[in-house]
Amino acid sequence: MLLDSTICARARKTRDPRFDGRFFIGVLTTGIYCRPICPARSPKEENIRYFPTAAAAVEAGLRPCLRCRPESSPGTPAWLGTSATVSRALRLISESALEDGGIDALAGRLGIGSRHLRRLFLTHLGASPITVAQTRRLHFAKKLIDESRLPMREVALASGFGSIRRFNAIFQKTYRRTPTQLRNLSRRTSASPEDEYHFRLRFRPPFCWPALLEFLAPRATPGVEVVKDGCYRRIFSLNDHIGWIETALDESATALNLRIRFPEPRWLFLIVERVRRMFDLSADPSQIALHLRRDPMLASRIASRPGLRVPGCWDPFELTIRAVLGQQVTVRGATTLAGRLVRAFGAPVVLGNGLTHLFPSPEKLADADLGRIGLPRARAHSIRSLARAVRDKELVFAGVVNVEEFLARFRELPGIGDWTAQYVAMRALGEPDAFPSGDLGLLRAAAVRNARQLEDRAQAWRPWRAYAAMYLWQAAAKEVPKNEAHLLYSDREPARPAVAGC
Repeated sequence: MLLDSTICARARKTRDPRFDGRFFIGVLTTGIYCRPICPARSPKEENIRYFPTAAAAVEAGLRPCLRCRPESSPGTPAWLGTSATVSRALRLISESALEDGGIDALAGRLGIGSRHLRRLFLTHLGASPITVAQTRRLHFAKKLIDESRLPMREVALASGFGSIRRFNAIFQKTYRRTPTQLRNLSRRTSASPEDEYHFRLRFRPPFCWPALLEFLAPRATPGVEVVKDGCYRRIFSLNDHIGWIETALDESATALNLRIRFPEPRWLFLIVERVRRMFDLSADPSQIALHLRRDPMLASRIASRPGLRVPGCWDPFELTIRAVLGQQVTVRGATTLAGRLVRAFGAPVVLGNGLTHLFPSPEKLADADLGRIGLPRARAHSIRSLARAVRDKELVFAGVVNVEEFLARFRELPGIGDWTAQYVAMRALGEPDAFPSGDLGLLRAAAVRNARQLEDRAQAWRPWRAYAAMYLWQAAAKEVPKNEAHLLYSDREPARPAVAGC
């Protein structure tokens, strides 16, 4: 991936936070690489080399700066300047795909050879897949060292290192210090309750956190999620362990404060990665806005709420069930149904703070009597069919490589149309160009007659139509009377002929 040295130099000299994480600065005289916002004295331009990723700097033999902490920079937008194959590979790596079989297995899932995958990574990211994965593990371990009191053995396991010996060797080679020495250099953190961890997840400003919560609040599943007082909280089950997360905007408005309560630290990396995707923290709002505001209809809406993100989800199956519940009903009605579903079929827990149930599993819903919660027969059949497909691994949300192929299989299920498929792609799969063009709220906000007209206009918004949808939804909520607001974000499959078998 080629970088414009003039733009990089300008961003470095002004310490512009919008470029944080988009490139890294290698100082050849010291052998250190830094973030563009590093507060250290600025070196001479002739002693600098720019890298597209931290892994590329590591590949060049540089070590991380202990002052600006590159491990704390926002994640690089996966689609920015990379091929679709590399973008998918990065997502699979974040889901620990390399742990299951190495480069050959990862390349096989992507449908290419391992040599070609290495070549693509070197072209677009400046580093091999192994170096990218190792740098991610190293950065997460450094965050745990600085921001937690975990014993070093648990830090090594939580960050994906197979042994404490390997963990110590890599830190000594990378930082020229042992992990214990690095912890002694870091600021002491206050003691947390047992099994509780705190992280600061950085992002590129601006970030319209209030708007994101406004979207999530009416959709929060009662008993599973709570949105209150500027904070998002939810309960979850992961690998047979129960935990909860709590997220709020940091006072500096440059990071989210994340609190995790979970009994098994080895899964912390996976939990943090899920939260980053839930709140779209790797997005580059400046680049997205630059593209979308060319349309006058979007320009004023972007100006009024800069930094709008596309909310993801904790569990794709849960989000998909919620989408099916919302077909042809209002958001308020769908939330009521979701609450009934959880109370009837979810596992009860005792946590307080409004968190009372785990969302029911596919196994629980596969043969559930959904009529008892007031679901129409056709929609109950859709949910059972979806649950059976996930239970039997006929439909797998994890590690989706080809979104279109996945959606084609998804649409084959009873009661799943284009609106549901696009909404799931947008929020569960993190597809930035997904666009539920038949949504009532979008049609009203865009002042068009039908989905075809909206699709035609939306061609100019690609590849960020999902962000355009968020701006249209959010603006529409402010433009209608309060007694009609529940009709927007209309989470509904447009009326169509009955599907066979419903």
